[in-house]
Amino acid sequence: MVKVGLVVRLVAKAGKESVVAEFLAGARPTAVAEAFTPVWFALRSGPNVFYIVDAFADDSGRDQHLGGAIAAALMKNAPELLAEPPAIEKVDVLAAKLPG
Repeated sequence: MVKVGLVVRLVAKAGKESVVAEFLAGARPTAVAEAFTPVWFALRSGPNVFYIVDAFADDSGRDQHLGGAIAAALMKNAPELLAEPPAIEKVDVLAAKLPG
């Protein structure tokens, strides 16, 4: 059961859209390897706007993810790739439908 999550909005710099898309797609194996991250999506809503949406059983899992490899790589590359700092929102999961 997932109870908490993150919604992260990313705005790519002009000319960096494909690099951001590749970065997010390449982060999937790391997210899969995180047992504490049962739900993870990398989304694109426009030419230069991306989202990471993920959910966790509890605050501990969310905090582990925020301190993990994906967040570290994102923050390291943000000045080069993003037009503005990532907008990270901690959210509560009110309802979910997951496979299985």
